[in-house]
Amino acid sequence: MNYSIKTTFIKSLICIFYLLAFSSCKFTETDKPPEKPNILFIMSDDHTSQAWGIYGGVLKDYVHTPNISKLADEGIVLNNAFCTNSICTPSRATILTGQYSHKNGVYTLNDPLEPDSLNIAKVLNKNGYETAIIGKWHLKKEPSGFDYYNILHDQGRYWDPILRTAENFNKPAEEWDIHKGFSTDVITDLSIKWLEKRNSNKPFMLMTHFKATHEPFDFPDRFKDLYNEIEIPEPQNLFDFSPETTGRSFVGQKLESLGSRWETASADPESWWCKYPELPFSTKGLDSITARKNIYQKLVKDFIRSGAAIDDNIGKLLDYLEKSGLAENTVVIYTADQGYFLGEHGFFDKRMIYEESLRMPFVIRYPKEIKGGQRIDDIILNIDFPLLLADYAGVKPPTSMQGKSFRENLKGNTPKDWRKAAYYRYWQHYPIRPAHFGIRTERYKLAFFYGLALDMTGSSNEGTEPNWEFYDLKNDPKENTNQYNNPVYSNIIKDLKEELKIQRNLLKDSDEKYPEMQQLFINN
Repeated sequence: MNYSIKTTFIKSLICIFYLLAFSSCKFTETDKPPEKPNILFIMSDDHTSQAWGIYGGVLKDYVHTPNISKLADEGIVLNNAFCTNSICTPSRATILTGQYSHKNGVYTLNDPLEPDSLNIAKVLNKNGYETAIIGKWHLKKEPSGFDYYNILHDQGRYWDPILRTAENFNKPAEEWDIHKGFSTDVITDLSIKWLEKRNSNKPFMLMTHFKATHEPFDFPDRFKDLYNEIEIPEPQNLFDFSPETTGRSFVGQKLESLGSRWETASADPESWWCKYPELPFSTKGLDSITARKNIYQKLVKDFIRSGAAIDDNIGKLLDYLEKSGLAENTVVIYTADQGYFLGEHGFFDKRMIYEESLRMPFVIRYPKEIKGGQRIDDIILNIDFPLLLADYAGVKPPTSMQGKSFRENLKGNTPKDWRKAAYYRYWQHYPIRPAHFGIRTERYKLAFFYGLALDMTGSSNEGTEPNWEFYDLKNDPKENTNQYNNPVYSNIIKDLKEELKIQRNLLKDSDEKYPEMQQLFINN
């Protein structure tokens, strides 16, 4: 090969090399993986759907929730999100682990979430996310999987809350941090401070968890005059005084029990376990109807004042995302760990499979993917929440998680095999609110109140007679009358019992450890 030809050949090779290199660079640039979204998971305690406004009901025109409404207008509301065990500690454990109580070991308020448990924070942290939790934890032992935590001690208090960090978690109580102010405001301010200091080169998952609206339903001074001189409308079944009229077999947590707490605290506020607002309170000399009316008015006004402070602080967080340029690429979720009775059935508190307690209010906004102002009716459970977060993060969830991602549901593409029934179990037995399990479909609900303590912590050994309850939610949406013995529904009940067995076997909650429970179920 002569010199001229050789030179031309070499030049051609060099040109080809540069062209390939350039095209390779260009391919890499255009094919860069999409930016992972940030996740802001805001959760309150007991802030039930009746007090959100966006779910309708007798309180919808009275609650102060403009920022929740804003999220709903810009995102999607879940109409049928349900918890699997309606009590704080177990529900929180389920949201982190994606597992029912019988799988994660957190059955009752007294059970800890073990630090070596697999949780969504660990999953995201391992896959490049910076993770933090600020506010209510309530899972006994030290949080794991979070780059940063700043959590309320135990249940936490509303005013001047004590918070614990990795630096002082195992130190004496006098070395924990006291933050001046109202807890909902404090938790929000700490959340924004963390967002300002985070590693901006990483996507984040921040869990901002409020104590509100948990008993004692406190609120900041700016809302103390809200609802003065106003009478709040009452639920239809406020004056349900006796289980005999409804076909239930238990009394439930009646409003009079809450009124008694207020009266005891009024007499000696320093010795009571919590500080209620707006005391003293008394029903002395009142007839039963008037007394219940007064208890209801105080409960609901305190509760929705507490909720107004949550809404205020959701607004602060949304404003921060907007001003910092993070809003477009941040998944924002607001939910509550379970529902709560606000006088329905004459009850307060939660725990039961009835709608007000079972339903988890839930709204999600993600501008890049979600069209605003929508609602979906699919049955979503709290075991699904961590799988949704993993899906957004582009991470394959652990097989130990029992839920499913509902990202496609949010896009309007509900999978054909999506669940048609929600399985529920409340374990912590007490005679006025027996242990029970059941299922809820689109229209029907079947529950078995087995009334045994088994070996659950915090349970009473005083058993109750087993009883079935059945409700047609189309004809009786308030669940006022147990129709279990109505022959019109006999075939439907038979089918639901079969579905209940299927769900228990599928979820491996068939009580192998408790042969007495298995026999009771068979016999009934």
